[in-house]
Amino acid sequence: MTISLPEIPPLDREAAAAAAARLDSLTKPRGSLGRLEELAIALAAMQGRPLPLVSRKLVLVVAADHGVVAQGVSAYPAEVTRQMVANFLAGGAAINVLSRVAGAELAVVDAGMVCPVDDPRVIGLRLGPGTHDFSRGPAMSMGTAAEALRRGVALADRFDSDVVACGEMGIGNSTAAAALAAALLGLTPAAAAGPGAGLDAAGVERKASVIARALAANRPDPANALDVLAKLGGFEVGILAGFMVGAAARRRVLLIDGVISTAAALIAARLAPVVRDYMIAAHRSPEPAHGFMLEALALTPLLDFSMRLGEGSGAALTIPILEAACRLLAEMATFDEAGVWRAVARTTEANGDGG
Repeated sequence: MTISLPEIPPLDREAAAAAAARLDSLTKPRGSLGRLEELAIALAAMQGRPLPLVSRKLVLVVAADHGVVAQGVSAYPAEVTRQMVANFLAGGAAINVLSRVAGAELAVVDAGMVCPVDDPRVIGLRLGPGTHDFSRGPAMSMGTAAEALRRGVALADRFDSDVVACGEMGIGNSTAAAALAAALLGLTPAAAAGPGAGLDAAGVERKASVIARALAANRPDPANALDVLAKLGGFEVGILAGFMVGAAARRRVLLIDGVISTAAALIAARLAPVVRDYMIAAHRSPEPAHGFMLEALALTPLLDFSMRLGEGSGAALTIPILEAACRLLAEMATFDEAGVWRAVARTTEANGDGG
């Protein structure tokens, strides 16, 4: 089965070059702002403008449940997915706080919870009451996986944002992410499985065993990302992957969160490789599969804070960093404007830090 995905434009090299030239004209030693300068140039290339913007900010949290929870792979019951979505709507979760700090809109999507939340603020894209237990067979049909991607692409049309922090919620989804990483990257289940939301060592071993059974039962084709998604993924992973492709087609900047968000990013990049150019890894999760996936995507995370909450929390935390990069580019004075002799900057650059 194939799925039609929108065309993603290439990065704008002229906008990037203009941003780089302006950075070199600002009142600072060349390159002295390090990765902030790299970010400003990357954002210019993504957005197609020499002065990129991070003024319209979105945090997207896609929620769904996973049948594999029946195998004891989580420290929490599936009911917690619904409870946490209710908490998002009440404004009491970490992602609410971090969205407020970033000045970002928070959007919550029901991709397929067992118990939906009856609230008009939830975007309903339900594909069913959770996936099937993939340790016994496919998590979903190929048709459902393709529909998840299509709904994700269409979801991107609903928002007009400069940058999107991509998050998720779903008890059991770290098992799905680890299984996806194992299948797509050829990892052993033991290498991919981690504690998720708080498993002890015995729980992690049990998770690895469940993933091993899932791989044996489904025999996913690592060369076919849709097949892997259908057999081992989650509804939220599919919708996020589709959303990433649709958003990149509109030149939106994608902030990729932790292990589940990155699993969606890996699926998206396998289906539409150019989408990778619009991704920024927000942080590195302690989950073992995350590092392998970041390496496969050639993404270097901005932060390493040992965060493993999910919800898009790490991605939301880095929105102000992107905004700072854009504002430095746009608001700093040039040497000519400030009347600063450029040779001073060259001397300072040669001597190291300092003014």
